[in-house]
Amino acid sequence: MNASASRRPRRTPVLMAGAVAALLVGVSACGSSDDSSDTSGSASPAAEGAFPAKVATKFGEVTVDKQPKRIVALGWGDAETVLALGGQPVGASDWLPFGGEGVGPWAKGMYDKAPELIGTMEPEFEKIASLQPDLILDTKSSGDQTRYDTLKKIAPTVGVPKDGDQYKISWEQQTTMIAAAMGVPEKGEELIAETGKKFEAAAKAHPEFKDATIVLGSRTSEGYGAYVGGTGRVDFVERLGFKNSPAVEAKAGESFSVPISKENLELLDADLTVMTPIGIPATDISNDPLYKAVSSVKAGNALIFDDQGISQAFATDSVLSVSYALDKVVPLFAEKVKK
Repeated sequence: MNASASRRPRRTPVLMAGAVAALLVGVSACGSSDDSSDTSGSASPAAEGAFPAKVATKFGEVTVDKQPKRIVALGWGDAETVLALGGQPVGASDWLPFGGEGVGPWAKGMYDKAPELIGTMEPEFEKIASLQPDLILDTKSSGDQTRYDTLKKIAPTVGVPKDGDQYKISWEQQTTMIAAAMGVPEKGEELIAETGKKFEAAAKAHPEFKDATIVLGSRTSEGYGAYVGGTGRVDFVERLGFKNSPAVEAKAGESFSVPISKENLELLDADLTVMTPIGIPATDISNDPLYKAVSSVKAGNALIFDDQGISQAFATDSVLSVSYALDKVVPLFAEKVKK
């Protein structure tokens, strides 16, 4: 079911270790609470499913004995995946951060009641316990053993999948795991299939994308970089038919991106060059004489994501955000790729 399973293992998304990581905050404490019968407030009304539900994780098989009513979603994109599946998290982490309800515009209006926002890298365990969850989700996370051991003392916790440390999980696998834990596996399969059809339709409508090379680059205050195969952004464009730049792939290591020095910016050249500013104005890229000298840029086959919603949709890489990104970026790609 996971279309990206045969690709290189996924890497930490969105240059998070750099500029985005600086945005991630939290205070670590410790607490515990057993399951509570109080299901008032923002309950998660998942459809009746087959329980006990079992979910395979890096930490072993997790059993959810009954339909969860109070879900705390801590992993990157976990909360909006719950929303997509018909649930209502009572607590959630806001990774990017969006503020407000902690979700992007693709999930606007899906909450009946705003969740309690929880820290990201170091969640406030006492705050989590005070929400009296009967299920904790941490599927797209660091995979840290101590973090998991602390969370599971509060409530059954679905952590990262096997080989899923450091956010190495696709939106398909994330959806499958969360749907299973919520007792709605069929709904998860439906969402994945629907989204897959959207990718197929977009690729069919744009045969010019087939085997066209692409560079997905970024610039932060520290410099330029390009994403390599196995990351959410590259998976996204590969589904549309693009081929990630062989020159970039040749430099790939264990990280999710490769740095590019100003002296070597021609590495950004491809049939389509797509740039994202992270923590800097888009003009820091568009006005850079060295960037403007890149062959694809001079030829007009390049674009810069100066729309925060688009860049955040790529960053989130959830079943909801990828559909939003499809609607927004496919027309932009089509304008720049020569038929």
